[in-house]
Amino acid sequence: MAQPFVIGLAGLGTVGGGLVEMLVKNREDILRRTGREIVLKSVAVRDTSKPRALPAGVALLDNPLSLAEDPAVQVVVELMGGKNAAKDLIRAALNRGKSVVTANKALLAEDGEELFRLARERGAALRYEASVAGAIPIVQTLKESLAGNHITSIMGILNGTGNYILSEMTSHGLDFPTALTQAQEQGLAEADPTLDIDGFDAAHKLALLIRLAWGRHYPYPSLSVQGIRGLRRMDIDFAREFGYRIKLIGQAREVDGRIEAGVYPALVHHTLLLARVGGAYNAIRVEGNAVGSLFLHGLGAGSRPTASAVLGDLLTLVREADQDETP
Repeated sequence: MAQPFVIGLAGLGTVGGGLVEMLVKNREDILRRTGREIVLKSVAVRDTSKPRALPAGVALLDNPLSLAEDPAVQVVVELMGGKNAAKDLIRAALNRGKSVVTANKALLAEDGEELFRLARERGAALRYEASVAGAIPIVQTLKESLAGNHITSIMGILNGTGNYILSEMTSHGLDFPTALTQAQEQGLAEADPTLDIDGFDAAHKLALLIRLAWGRHYPYPSLSVQGIRGLRRMDIDFAREFGYRIKLIGQAREVDGRIEAGVYPALVHHTLLLARVGGAYNAIRVEGNAVGSLFLHGLGAGSRPTASAVLGDLLTLVREADQDETP
């Protein structure tokens, strides 16, 4: 069997914990598919005194930069969130030629160009499937499967929390505050839900999708963003009376060589697939000049769906490393 593939992890929250769980549970599947074992060498957390459920032999660190500095670590997985510390870690890893896997959509949407450029210069990979739409493999789809297409439009439900709230208001007649509280109780919304309900989380994802689809940087502040805060139950009822559902939509399309993009609550006719996407699910429709219309649907929130995307990126890096080592 080939040498183990060694990784370091920064952050052991919902997604980080999900990744550790999947590395253990899916060990045999990973070995079968890649011929190599992915070994978690060390984990960086804020509080090393807190009890952690980690496999035997995994070192617990209080300095994320130690992961980038460790010569044994081949790939750094950044799942701690935030901007400054995460950016410092990713930059340090890339500068040493180490590839990085991240789920940090806000960082990549707002400051990603510097990091993408650094990755190219250092010959390292910066992978971020988990940053957009949870379990839906949209990054890989746009980068590879649809690479031969000219993309004309992308639209979809990009935030699972917002969609859950709207679904509860539509299906169970809840008002907005009650639906939000329910989402928080189920771990789908943060204590401060601003990013989700004001549309900024969806906007971060949309900025990354624009980069993938059209190969150009679309400044995040240039996006028109309107969320669902303050939406009333009577708005939901009024839309339903005319055969529509209200969905928080992110959309980008090419018009005369320009990209028009934004995030907003939209009326979607009940016969369309997007109208039927409920709960914490995401869905994305891509239009290409060769493929026509594609519709992708999957869980957009939760530890396992997001961790699945992280693990998928890791397996891709394992395969690429094997190709590089082949004489």
